[in-house]
Amino acid sequence: MAKSKTRATKTLPIAPGLVAALEENKDVKVRVESAANDLAIAGMELKAKMAGGDPERAVQVALKVSKDVESKVAECADDLHAVNETLAQGVADLERTEDALATARAALVRTRAALTAAEEGQREAQFAARHDPATGLPNREHFDSRLTHDIAVAARHGFELAVMFFDLNKFKEINDTLGHAAGDEVLKQVAARLLKHCRSEDTVCRTGGDEFLYLLIDPKGRENVERIASTLVAALALPMHFEGREFVVRPSVGISLYPGQGTSAAELISNADAAMYKAKKTNGGSGWAFYDAALH
Repeated sequence: MAKSKTRATKTLPIAPGLVAALEENKDVKVRVESAANDLAIAGMELKAKMAGGDPERAVQVALKVSKDVESKVAECADDLHAVNETLAQGVADLERTEDALATARAALVRTRAALTAAEEGQREAQFAARHDPATGLPNREHFDSRLTHDIAVAARHGFELAVMFFDLNKFKEINDTLGHAAGDEVLKQVAARLLKHCRSEDTVCRTGGDEFLYLLIDPKGRENVERIASTLVAALALPMHFEGREFVVRPSVGISLYPGQGTSAAELISNADAAMYKAKKTNGGSGWAFYDAALH
């Protein structure tokens, strides 16, 4: 069985003054022990001289030794008092240092928490600035930026792009009859269905109201664009449910292709919008249509 490792506890370094006081305390102890030893020797000599028949001399020697020891002890007592004061001051300083360090640690924890909250707030603000609050999809500004970037990449590497403009037919009727909560739910379900068929390199956005944009990267031919458009129209036309009620939303989709039908983000989106109105006039308003120059 592996032995558990105990984490070493960090201790504060002892102040130089406190170290000196501790060393002085050791010195006082040695001197007190020396005085006690002198006193013990004097006692032994006193006994010896008393036994040798010279009590007067013995007493004189004992008194002298006693005075010397008393002087040493008094000196040690003074030194010990000074040491104790230094130790007390050092301990007080150490406690203040520990208190200050604890306060600093607490302030650091608060600062880190505030920094984390600020960073999280910044991320949320950046996300909110580039995404639609109702669906969580990228907003029009984000889409335009992405499309402009991908046009530059497509021009450099020689592949196509397709922009699809979605408009939800009769969406206003849902808002008017079932309320805005139902309308918001429709927008969320439409976003989820578009994302389900969206590749990682493609981009879906809600441009406002009941309109969505879909950017296809390198669709590899018009036939593939038609197939994807047909799949998306069918997916969005499936029944939706809200609070026990079922309803169907049918989209009209306009499509423009890069580079043949536009070479800028604004031009491609404008042409896809024009093609969307063409789709509204065919197939009962539900379906898709490509842009052609005759639409302008």
